[in-house]
Amino acid sequence: MSSPPYSTLGGVAPMQEQDQQNVLAAVQAPRIAIESVQPSLDHGRFAAKAIVDEPVNITATIFADGHDVLAATVCWHDDQGRQQREPMHQVEPLGLDIWEGRFTPQRVGRHSFIIEAWWDIYATYRYELSKKNQAGVAVELELEEGRRLIEQAAERSEGALKEALDGVHEHFGILKQDAERVALLLASETAHLMHQADAHPHLTRSDARYPLEVERLKARFASWYELFPRSETDDPGRHGTFNDVHKRLPMIRDLGFDVLYFPPIHPVGRTHRKGPNNSLVPGPNDPGSPYAIGSPEGGHDAIHPALGTHEDFRNLVQVAAEHGLEIALDFAIQCSPDHPWLKEHPGWFSWRPDGSIRYAENPPKKYQDIVNVDFYAEDAIPSLWIELRDVVQGWIDEGVKIFRVDNPHTKPLPFWEWLIADIRRRDPAVIFLAEAFTRPAMMLHLGKLGFTQSYTYFTWRHTKKELTEYFTQLNESPLREGYRPNFFVNTPDINPYFLQSSGRAGFLIRAALATMGSGLWGMYSGFELCEGDPVPGKEEYLNSEKYEIRPRDYTAPGNINYEIAQLNRIRRENPALQTHLGLRFYPVHNDRLLFFGKRTAIGDNFILVAVSLDPFEAQEGAFELPLWELGLPDDAALHGEDLMSGHRWTWHGKWQSMRLDPWHQPFAIWRIRPVH
Repeated sequence: MSSPPYSTLGGVAPMQEQDQQNVLAAVQAPRIAIESVQPSLDHGRFAAKAIVDEPVNITATIFADGHDVLAATVCWHDDQGRQQREPMHQVEPLGLDIWEGRFTPQRVGRHSFIIEAWWDIYATYRYELSKKNQAGVAVELELEEGRRLIEQAAERSEGALKEALDGVHEHFGILKQDAERVALLLASETAHLMHQADAHPHLTRSDARYPLEVERLKARFASWYELFPRSETDDPGRHGTFNDVHKRLPMIRDLGFDVLYFPPIHPVGRTHRKGPNNSLVPGPNDPGSPYAIGSPEGGHDAIHPALGTHEDFRNLVQVAAEHGLEIALDFAIQCSPDHPWLKEHPGWFSWRPDGSIRYAENPPKKYQDIVNVDFYAEDAIPSLWIELRDVVQGWIDEGVKIFRVDNPHTKPLPFWEWLIADIRRRDPAVIFLAEAFTRPAMMLHLGKLGFTQSYTYFTWRHTKKELTEYFTQLNESPLREGYRPNFFVNTPDINPYFLQSSGRAGFLIRAALATMGSGLWGMYSGFELCEGDPVPGKEEYLNSEKYEIRPRDYTAPGNINYEIAQLNRIRRENPALQTHLGLRFYPVHNDRLLFFGKRTAIGDNFILVAVSLDPFEAQEGAFELPLWELGLPDDAALHGEDLMSGHRWTWHGKWQSMRLDPWHQPFAIWRIRPVH
């Protein structure tokens, strides 16, 4: 006779005990699944992006075994740790188990949320009672179950809630007719009280606490204008000053810009200084590249003596603010060989065996006038990191809250995560723009690490297919949660091929695409004058301002100042255009025409944009009005308004036609609304 699988001698066998523990563990496991939580980045490892005073829409897939009704809520904490809750509701169709909730952060700073779900016993009971009552099934037992649920809820409640539930229970006992009792148990007032007293059986919380970086509006909606202060002069032989910039402020304001961005304003080194057109032999009075930072006059915390003093800078920041302009500075972690750090902190750099130091390269570009620090040199940890943090903090103390960061993808990722978090703990209003023209994964990861905005591939997207695909990608996860695109149409480093030969119409095309495509856009001075003379065969400017002082007449014939001002005005007046999100493409029968729309969440602002991608020939085509998005039939009437000209009309039917020509205006912007 074989032995039993478990011996009972001396108590419970080890295998039985393990089985019991395993069962108990399984019993404690969640019966509710909470999956696919959005917005989230890497399951909560990084903070998704949000804007203060704007609703954050939370979605998740929530389901459980069986047929019991579930309830769910978003539990969120602000940057001070204060907790609030908002209910979640199932989204149609119910079979997809998608739940949605929203909350509105009212402070900038780091927030977080979790999702909680539980079995809603009374909602389940109420649903079943209603079905049986409507079917004429006897419900005597169900009525007793309902009475007990109310009695139990009253017993675990306190104060006014207990008093109200006791009242319902007492009233139930007075009623004589089943129909009256059913009506009382199904009443919305009773359901509300029972919801307040819910015991939250099988309560389940999301696996992660999901962080949100809540920023001010300018993180999502801003118009950037870039200029070199040293060029604000009427004589290429005289270095412009901060005080010279004052006279330009009204024009930049009237163009509709609200961020005024300066390349580095620090002393420029002499060693290997670059001459005109990036030559290696400068003249005695050539100013050099402002990115060759550092000289005996100082480094990253100093101001080029020819620009003025710290007091002059503070005054400019204040006066610009009075014009509605916020100053942004360049944070470029690179040094001239003359930078004081090389003498004061030689251990912050990597030296070659012969005692020299390697200059910077970005093949095929070479920067003989620049050397780089070594973040992981033994002497650099932690002193270099702290010094760079203090440089940023120093300019914040001077009134700067926006930084454009030069080539962040070439610096250590842990450094950026630490620095941005450290700065934003001190002042969550600080904005960082990443100038990172690099691989897609790296560009997104910089956003995850804390960069508020980023330069983009927009500069190199020109065809209908390219633009459609790219704008669509920016509206999809994970880019929509972690990456805010700033559509710069040009930079001192990039003279796009499209603009080199497309004339005035080409500049208008790119301006329309940038201003309408994203809530963030920027231009480097000279764009309004349609400057595009290239170094032959390169995406670089001939006689680049990076290497020489360049005065301009900003009212010269052929400028597009009026159009830029109109585009910025239209953006300010129409909330739908103040983000890159929510963009949808619509049919137009011409591959040289791009047609898209944006609308606010509540539908009170709906903008249609048509852009010709041809700067040389007129283009026309039939297009489809998105009447279905307004709940209108195909033959409905629709009011249209041209936001550039102010002309108004009424369309009839969904199919219309357009014609855009480059010598007049190669784009159209229409605001639409139903005919009531």
